[in-house]
Amino acid sequence: MRKPEGPASEQLTEVIIKGIEDKKGQNITVMDLRSIEHAVTDFFVICDGTSNTQVNAIADSIEEAVRKDLDDKPWHTEGKESSEWVLLDYVNVVAHVFQKPIREFYNIEELWGDAEIREIEVK
Repeated sequence: MRKPEGPASEQLTEVIIKGIEDKKGQNITVMDLRSIEHAVTDFFVICDGTSNTQVNAIADSIEEAVRKDLDDKPWHTEGKESSEWVLLDYVNVVAHVFQKPIREFYNIEELWGDAEIREIEVK
C-alpha cells in the first residue's frame, strides 16, 4: 500500500541520508526497488552503527530530519527496544539502521539483489 501524498521518494531518501550522516552512520546504501515488480516500497536506505546507542541516535536523527525538512513522520517504527535493527517505514521509503553484525546476518542487499544499489560516500 503506497500513499500518494507526502514528499517524493527521492527527496525523502536524501533527507534520510542526511539524518544518517549527522550521526556518523556507516556503510550507507540506497536500494532503488522501483523497477522490481511487487516491491514493498520505492527505496530502502540501509546503514549501520557501532552500538545500541548509536543505532538509536541515527534513527532519532532520521526522524528529526524528516520532520524538520519535510514535515513527515514514519508510518511505522520497529526495533527501538533492542536497537540492533531499527526500521523506520515511511511507506515509499524504508530506512534500516543496523548494528553491523545484524546487518551482515540478514544481508538485505543480497535478498533484494535485483535492485539498483548506490553506495553513499561518507562526508
